[in-house]
Amino acid sequence: MTDWAWDCNPSAEYVTEGLPPGVVAEVERLTTELAALGPEAAKVGRPFDREGGLREFDLMRGRGFLSFLAVPRHRCVYVCNVTWYG
Repeated sequence: MTDWAWDCNPSAEYVTEGLPPGVVAEVERLTTELAALGPEAAKVGRPFDREGGLREFDLMRGRGFLSFLAVPRHRCVYVCNVTWYG
């Protein structure tokens, strides 16, 4: 475990607006696990050929994805967008 946290940027209301409750719960679960990875979160998801920057991670078997930034300086994973095709 690390001392990293996660947050939504710009806000949780903006990022999760209109999403079903189950999807919001899955986003929270995944970002908790990403924060537990600490600096290794910058290597998870797409793009595969480099680390850092805006990353994407599939949700619920490809029915959507979340975009996030892992910021070592802040020790935080920021969820920037959730796209849901549901």
